[in-house]
Amino acid sequence: MLLSVLNIILFIIFDVLKPTFKILLTIFLFSELLFAQFQKDSLEFSVNIPVNKLVSKFDKQLNTYLLNSAVFYSRLLGKINITFSENYTSTLIRTFKNSIRDEHNFNLITSYGLDDNIKMGMKITNNILSDNRSIQINKASFTNLIFFTRYNPSEEYSISPFLGYSNNNQVNQTDVGTVYGIEGKFDRENRELIIGSQLKFKNEDISPRKNSLQYLGFNISNQLEGNIANNFNSYYSRNRRDFYFEADSLISSTFNVANNIQSRTETGYFLNDELNYDNFLDLFLLKVEGRLLFRRIDRDTRYRPIEVLSSSVFDTKIDELTFNLGSSIYYQSNNFNGRLKVQFTQRDEKHIAKSFKGANAFLLEERSKLEAQKNNNSARFSVSIDGVFHASKTDLFSFSLFQNKLRYDTPSNLNFDDRDELLSIVKIEYTKKLTPFFDAFVFLEGSLNQTVYIYGEKSSNNNINRVIKLTAGGNYKGKFFRTSNSFGVSANYTVYDFEDLTPNFRSFSFRQFTATDSTFIKLNRNINFSHYGYLKLSEQGDFNWAKFSTKPTRFLEEIFSESKIILNINNISLATGLRIFSLNTFNYKIRDKIIDSKYFSIGPLSEIVIFRNNLLNLRLYGWYEFISLTSDNKQQANLMMDMSWNF
Repeated sequence: MLLSVLNIILFIIFDVLKPTFKILLTIFLFSELLFAQFQKDSLEFSVNIPVNKLVSKFDKQLNTYLLNSAVFYSRLLGKINITFSENYTSTLIRTFKNSIRDEHNFNLITSYGLDDNIKMGMKITNNILSDNRSIQINKASFTNLIFFTRYNPSEEYSISPFLGYSNNNQVNQTDVGTVYGIEGKFDRENRELIIGSQLKFKNEDISPRKNSLQYLGFNISNQLEGNIANNFNSYYSRNRRDFYFEADSLISSTFNVANNIQSRTETGYFLNDELNYDNFLDLFLLKVEGRLLFRRIDRDTRYRPIEVLSSSVFDTKIDELTFNLGSSIYYQSNNFNGRLKVQFTQRDEKHIAKSFKGANAFLLEERSKLEAQKNNNSARFSVSIDGVFHASKTDLFSFSLFQNKLRYDTPSNLNFDDRDELLSIVKIEYTKKLTPFFDAFVFLEGSLNQTVYIYGEKSSNNNINRVIKLTAGGNYKGKFFRTSNSFGVSANYTVYDFEDLTPNFRSFSFRQFTATDSTFIKLNRNINFSHYGYLKLSEQGDFNWAKFSTKPTRFLEEIFSESKIILNINNISLATGLRIFSLNTFNYKIRDKIIDSKYFSIGPLSEIVIFRNNLLNLRLYGWYEFISLTSDNKQQANLMMDMSWNF
């Protein structure tokens, strides 16, 4: 109760003080009464020196090509510090019309230390996005040149005002303007109290657009008397972004513009409090947490034709309020470790149509009704229990139980999506150590998910989904031979309540048998053999729960095998082998299976792995495959490369 009252009071304070936010920023810089803590990566001029690293990844499979490369470099030359980073990602999908998407991000920060407390510097940022698909923003770029001063009188806090120039391009329209703001952080730690803070205020005036970011938050961690600890954190954030989109003919002729502008502003308030009691009742570890989040998303269109008689001219906003309360209790002994977790979450979402000067009242009411249909609120309650029991040195039991109840309501009389969902999951596993080299295991999992729609308009979707899985296998680990094998069956039954009345909804089943093998053999000091493979046999069918009978409609047979000989020379591993993949699908004619499609791939593979003292990791893996299809044959190469070099 005390936590809820505190959260509400702080929420009201933030809302009242919002108009004077700029004044609060100034107060923050000279006061230790305001504290904040969030990801340090959000600060542009107070970053830690990164590890010098080059990473690159290339993946080519079927008709998809992916390349991602990044470099991070930092060096200190006397009083001059240079930090550089670049990240490039390119994706190519070959189809009848190739899809190409490129993203590039470049950052360079240089700073000069005037003395131990003051540094002056410059930051250059360049981002480029290019996409050949016909999407709203398929080309965009910006270049920022920013000068900053970092005042760091102690290790506990720092302040960095900045001012610069921005060149921003979207959909072939370029805007230039100034970038200015301030950021700061405060961190203090002693034996019982940890206080952290961060602040950021940034404006980009690139007329006719404007982007802005405001953030203020704090975190307090307090070690109370005995084994009790409390952690409280909250933040206020406001992020505005302006986007161009193509203007229609009426907007273009009326306002003499080629592109319209939409502003998206997201405002958030977050409060969280967590209490940890390390020796509750001298037996348990207790955690209690409460969380409150309010989020508002505002959309504003710059140019609108008032004379258009359509409700689409109105902008909208979304208000979302989420409350979460949870508790976990842990127990640990020599033979048993367990946890009980209870959680309740309530979420409310409202969609609101926004009026404007000269708006048609009738059209506004029409748009308000359409938006009101999206309003919803939900309540979710869940309970979970899991534990591990060491019955003896050779017997291990583990289990988990999960129960979840969701109530989803829509206030509008025109929305019939109101429903209740119930989910239950049970997992049990038993492991037996038969010898010092061999373990056997049995795993059983069952779940039941029931969905019930409240109104008759959607009650035909009412269904119960039942899933059961049984897996058994073993693991052998010797000096020269290791293998892991498992065999499993699973059954998935989805039954609709009113399938007799609605022929479009038919109950169905999906059953599968799976066998997997992973084997490693050490042939001699430098040569090894490894194999990984699986077999999957799947059957889909129409299902009758009352008679518990299935009418098969489709069958799938999937086989994968990869075998390779591995040669180890110092820190280099060379491998060659054979890769096989097969997928056959069948239809049924009564009870007889009739082949529908065939896919068979076979070919050699090669792999190179280089590892040197955590400085260089390089893996090249590729295979060439000869593919036999139902009505065609083809060949293709596949390659994957992953590299990380710390220099």
